[in-house]
Amino acid sequence: LVMVFYGSNGKSNPVSMENKVEHQAKNQITYDIHLPSDLGMLYKVRLGLQSLENSISQLSLRQFKMQNTSTLDTFSLTINKTLPLSLNGDRWIEFPVEWPLKEALSVVTYHLTVFSRNILSERNLVHMTACIYGTHGDTGDRSLLWSLQNVQQGENNESFLVIMDAVELGELDKVVLLISSKTDCKLDIKKLHLKEAVKEHPIYVFEVNEAFSVDANKPEIQREIPVSFVIRGDKQRNDIDNNLHKDGSQASNLTEYTIKVYTGDKRGAGTDANVHIILFGNEDKSEVFQLSQSLEHRNPFERGKVDTFKIKTKKLGSLHSIEIGHDGKGFASGWFLEKVEITDASRNSVYCFNCNR
Repeated sequence: LVMVFYGSNGKSNPVSMENKVEHQAKNQITYDIHLPSDLGMLYKVRLGLQSLENSISQLSLRQFKMQNTSTLDTFSLTINKTLPLSLNGDRWIEFPVEWPLKEALSVVTYHLTVFSRNILSERNLVHMTACIYGTHGDTGDRSLLWSLQNVQQGENNESFLVIMDAVELGELDKVVLLISSKTDCKLDIKKLHLKEAVKEHPIYVFEVNEAFSVDANKPEIQREIPVSFVIRGDKQRNDIDNNLHKDGSQASNLTEYTIKVYTGDKRGAGTDANVHIILFGNEDKSEVFQLSQSLEHRNPFERGKVDTFKIKTKKLGSLHSIEIGHDGKGFASGWFLEKVEITDASRNSVYCFNCNR
């Protein structure tokens, strides 16, 4: 059994409970642990099993009690969980520490969707973990391939959902991937989407777009992927808009863009996935806009159709590029995009971005 303690100033190294038994009563073990004094106020504990390589033993945890021996501050929690959480399952559980008169963080279920090309066929050969970082610490390395849910396979892409519980991380910042294998294989990972299970938004998007070649002789590959952008819901964006309008000077700085999206006229060209766009100009870039309210069609992005959207954002200057994509939702979500035309009324300019893929 290993424990990691998180404080307001950082986290401890993993504390192994090996050789730390102080005394053992019936079904109860007490350990003495010396934590660095500069950890600050403890707010979270992570418990886990260090390795399951050679055994499938399980550990049933009933209750956790912790006392600061100098101040006698005490925290106790009923756990009633068994590690690992399922066969080959997640080996870690996290819980917030609640001190008197201090508000504790809550435990959140996160949905991590992995978009890839070939992981499903290679998953028995490869070991892959992710550590998610936010303003309230990290999740530690969590196995991604032990329980794939909501698996979707298309012609040259696939996605699967990983569900993990963690003490809330706040604003997400980056994901660190660790990949290793006992045999030669190649993993082609496109991107990761991360959100709280109970909320539609925000969705944190981490663009990877890399093929990882792993083999038995190579130590694990590590990649740090910063958040690429955040897809915010309508309410969140309205809040941002309202804040802009409260400040009159900023409101006068808003400009309207008309966006025409041309879906190709090919078999399977249309999509029911949620499409987003970001505009980049020589003065600034826009926030992420969901293109959901087409002026022409109730069901946008159908084969051979043109959909028009109007957005308001700060003045961006002369547009030089866009980022456009979708969340992969729905059956056969692939989309053939012909081109995007954007009109900036304030500059009387039209920009055309050809895609044809």
